[in-house]
Amino acid sequence: MSTEPDPSTPDSGAMQPAAKQPPSALGRIFRWTLALLAVAVVASAAVVGYGYWQFTKQGPLEKSITVVIPKRANLDTIARRLERRGVIEGAFVFKTWVRLHGVHQRLRAGEFRFPRGVSQAQAMRIVEKGKLVLRRFTIPEGLTSQQIVGRLKQVRYLTGEVSKVPAEGALLPDTYFYVRGESRDSAIARMRRAMQKTLDAAWARRQKGLPFATKQKALILASIIEKETSKKGERRRVAAVFVNRLRKGMLLQTDPTVIYAITKGKGPLGRRLLRRDLKVDDAYNTYKYKGLPPGPIANPGRAAILAAVTPLMTKEFYFVADGTGGHAFAKTKKEHDRNVRRWRRIRRELDKRNR
Repeated sequence: MSTEPDPSTPDSGAMQPAAKQPPSALGRIFRWTLALLAVAVVASAAVVGYGYWQFTKQGPLEKSITVVIPKRANLDTIARRLERRGVIEGAFVFKTWVRLHGVHQRLRAGEFRFPRGVSQAQAMRIVEKGKLVLRRFTIPEGLTSQQIVGRLKQVRYLTGEVSKVPAEGALLPDTYFYVRGESRDSAIARMRRAMQKTLDAAWARRQKGLPFATKQKALILASIIEKETSKKGERRRVAAVFVNRLRKGMLLQTDPTVIYAITKGKGPLGRRLLRRDLKVDDAYNTYKYKGLPPGPIANPGRAAILAAVTPLMTKEFYFVADGTGGHAFAKTKKEHDRNVRRWRRIRRELDKRNR
């Protein structure tokens, strides 16, 4: 007789599940290490992200400023200077990211302009490869070389002394741009090159049959034209008068050359030219000696140089001031004498008004 097994009685022949083992110490350490690494990665990413945000966000500058980065300044010096001037908020962040970008050896010296709200990243690029601040000075036409040197001494941020006063007429009047720290001799050299280039270009355009055969003679005539008139429409007409007189072998009789004979280019005469001055025995006195004087009497501009080599075709031999800032021109001595009398009346009236 068989008996049904009691379902409540465990079957001694069946497989039983294994008992759960507690985690080993090594496993716990591994999992904690992974967790800590994950936290560290997240924290590092957060720090890097925050640092990059600090590096690229709008900076504190409320208005544009210029900052001078001295020669041989290292990254620490540059960062502290930018922080002190308010360009950046934190020198540490700036130095860190400049090094990460690998440009710390390429930061330059000079004067740089930083715009309002510039970020540290933008500031880095400005010092790395931005344009230096350009300053400028203007030399007006008709100054002597000594006067130009005197002006250069007053130009801020040019450095050094002019080693030698250039020859008269060697410098081109113009507006010149320079960077802070450029030497005055360097500025003089640029003005020399500009004059030579201008003179060469004008000489290539010269009219045929001029009564002088060299660029230097053209420069001398241009300097006289420059001192005689500043009116744009008169320069070639004044040039024509002098060219006509040179062709005829007449004395040029131009007052600015007499003034130069007296002052030697050191400055203005400071008074009206007198009749006795016209008798001074000097090679620059064109009332006494024929032809062009030995050298320029000033540094002429481009327009006067071009006028000297492209004079108008006229038959005029005389001119005198007309009281309006221009001149009255004449073909004959009789007509010129009439213009002179008119000018003397005008000058007497002006003298009365100024008393």
